[in-house]
Amino acid sequence: MLALDQPARQSVRERPTVAAKANDEGKRRVRVVLVGPPGAGKGTQAEFIAEHFDIPKISTGDIFRSNVSGGSDLGKLAKKYMDAGDLVPDEVTNAMVRDRLAQDDAKAGFLLDGFPRNIAQAYELDSMLGDLGTTLDVVLDLEVDNEEVVRRLSGRRLCKKCGHVWHVEFDPPKVEDVCDKCGGELYHRDDDYPETVRHRLDVYVSQTRPLIEFYDQRKQLVGMDAHGPVEDVTERAIESLAAFAG
Repeated sequence: MLALDQPARQSVRERPTVAAKANDEGKRRVRVVLVGPPGAGKGTQAEFIAEHFDIPKISTGDIFRSNVSGGSDLGKLAKKYMDAGDLVPDEVTNAMVRDRLAQDDAKAGFLLDGFPRNIAQAYELDSMLGDLGTTLDVVLDLEVDNEEVVRRLSGRRLCKKCGHVWHVEFDPPKVEDVCDKCGGELYHRDDDYPETVRHRLDVYVSQTRPLIEFYDQRKQLVGMDAHGPVEDVTERAIESLAAFAG
């Protein structure tokens, strides 16, 4: 963790960003891929990390939504597969990511969430970045043990009316199964039941572990303990990435 020997602890949002310092000194920002099991807090940490280093957060979900809603050629092609209930081929996903990485805001650095998902896509990312005259700096692996993931995900409750997410342990509503915000009914998603979460973890390990080993062999992987309060995890993440930003 970061040294906290100052009189008052500053939040991540209050501290001067590493990216700002690096930019002032003419240095580049970080280019990072974020990986981790479901329930590791990738979405939350991606937002904080991207803000801290002043880099765009690029997720495959965001890219798909942008292309489909914008009616791009790639979006129309992806929509055909999705409407048919088929997986969108890697070739289409790769092309969307390539287009996104070529945009001006990603030239100095980026955070990729959800890509690559396999070794073939990892090689494709190498090709994309090579064509752009750059390389990947680091892959940050948010490490959380299985039982903690089950605890985090199985405790979630969603509001049927407004969609707010509560947690029976970490953020419970005042009245059980009733949303504080709108009074809507809370429900337990099918994929958040413990047995389903464990299956999702098995799938994650079988599909993603080879990718993690691939980057580990290339000395690009940094593992990080993602247990604990969100702010503490964010500080550890920033500390882990800071060395790659300058």
